Amino acid sequence: MKNLKNYILFDNDGILVETEKWYFEANKKSLALLGLNLDMDFYQNIMIKGGSAFELAQLHNIKNNIIEKHRRIRDNYYQEFLQTKDITIPNVKKVLKELSKKYKMAIVTTSRRVDFELIHNNRGLIDFMDFVLCVEDYTKAKPHPEPYLKGLEKFGAKDYEAIVIEDSQRGLESAKNANIDCIVIKNEFTSKQDFKKADYFINSFEELKTLL
Repeated sequence: MKNLKNYILFDNDGILVETEKWYFEANKKSLALLGLNLDMDFYQNIMIKGGSAFELAQLHNIKNNIIEKHRRIRDNYYQEFLQTKDITIPNVKKVLKELSKKYKMAIVTTSRRVDFELIHNNRGLIDFMDFVLCVEDYTKAKPHPEPYLKGLEKFGAKDYEAIVIEDSQRGLESAKNANIDCIVIKNEFTSKQDFKKADYFINSFEELKTLL
């Protein structure tokens, strides 16, 4: 890779921690209380465009106040999973330590800050980051370019000086819409999404050491 790059912007879920399947399970479990079955294909299509699993409830004309109640139930399920499931991706910390010698790094995530803090409590990964942008820190979420444009702005960086690390089509679109090169790391959860626009496609986080 050309040595123009000085900044790395990491997605969080599915890249630094294996949380995506648990967010799906939390949505599925809370929608099941409404008698609705959230299947994976519907969920993936929603995720690609940056929507919400609760669009399924809207399709069934469930009232907004009930939807809001079940979103809160979903959030509680998710937090429970974050505290009880193994969400570690092997060797991430080791690779970040190595990359931090050459690059300035940050995280740009669609996670709520409360979930993000729970995920990263005592994990030691954010020690390598200059800053973290969560969903509360911008007005338009991925696939809109705003999250990554905000990351560039915070670094005071030009688009060609940065690279984004993603695992989802939505994140890839966000990076490319911001005119930033993007490496996609294979993740079983997003493996059927369209990554044709990726500048690089690799199989594991560890491969970043040789690519960057």
